[in-house]
Amino acid sequence: MLPTETPLTLLDADGRAVPSAGLDMPADDVLVALHRHMVLARRFDTQAMALTKQGRLAVYPSARGQEASEIGAVLALRRADWLFPTYRDSMAVVCRGVDPVEVLTLLRGDWHCGYDPYVHRVAPQCTPLATNAPHAVGLAHAARLKGEDSVALVMLGDGATSEGDTHAALNFAAVWQAPVVFFVQNNGYAISVPLAKQTAAPSLAHKGIGYGIPGVLVDGNDAAAVYAAVRRAVTSAAAGGGPVLIEALTYRVEAHTNADDATRYRDTAEVDGWLARDPLARLRLHLAGRGLLDESAVAGLDAEAEAQAAALRERMNTDTAADPADLCRYVYAEQTQSLHWQQRELAWELAAAEEPR
Repeated sequence: MLPTETPLTLLDADGRAVPSAGLDMPADDVLVALHRHMVLARRFDTQAMALTKQGRLAVYPSARGQEASEIGAVLALRRADWLFPTYRDSMAVVCRGVDPVEVLTLLRGDWHCGYDPYVHRVAPQCTPLATNAPHAVGLAHAARLKGEDSVALVMLGDGATSEGDTHAALNFAAVWQAPVVFFVQNNGYAISVPLAKQTAAPSLAHKGIGYGIPGVLVDGNDAAAVYAAVRRAVTSAAAGGGPVLIEALTYRVEAHTNADDATRYRDTAEVDGWLARDPLARLRLHLAGRGLLDESAVAGLDAEAEAQAAALRERMNTDTAADPADLCRYVYAEQTQSLHWQQRELAWELAAAEEPR
């Protein structure tokens, strides 16, 4: 049940295929799809950062540098499976098929969730650390009780593993043998707190054994390895094998959010070292070396990414008319008396503020 001492890898830093214990190299069409979605995801991420600087978003947590983890994990899911993302997993949500504008609606401050979770099988992006973990376990357990073939993938950061909700979720998932894959993207920091100040465990994947859950340590910058590890875990969980804890070692290249100054707690040399381990470049080298990708294909993909970014800019470059009453209107399926009273109070106060003095 213990993870390997070193992260499982299928592609080394130079894009060369390497043998891995228990992981099968994804098919060529999967590798090409991983590359395509990583290119689109990175351009989406940089565009969202620019929109934040332009005042179109209230905040944006970049996942640049984590593309292999984000995309590799999501593409490994089946259509019937559920994704439970965090606030940093916008790339993953877009890759799951959610409209990018709907994804950014939360970060724009318009709605608590800008998309229909049931249509895409994507839960609302969670901002409080680890609150999505018990939700994922509950949904997966309920699905199994109802005889549904569905696995829940819950994305967590290294900081979330220090939260009680994660421990409760791991324990319940193990006891119930719920079909859940816990996917921890260890990007080095919980805002400014490095991993060494959060845990003394050899790895976060080692934590699984305390709950009776197999732990897997994987190179989070290797899209092929991430895909293979998550796919194997999903297949096992769907067959009744119970939960799996996967730790993907990666790095957050940008600051925690646009409101963070990362230079206060890490130096440029550290960031540069991880930039040299670019997950997109690694996969591109492999594909090019095998004749699965050429310059014209790269140019075409870059053009597609630019077109999508331009469309996102145009659609986001509009002001939305927010109705303050929506604060109370959609909390429950049927509005409670308390919320009805609050909505009337808000209307009276707004009307009074507009009256001439």
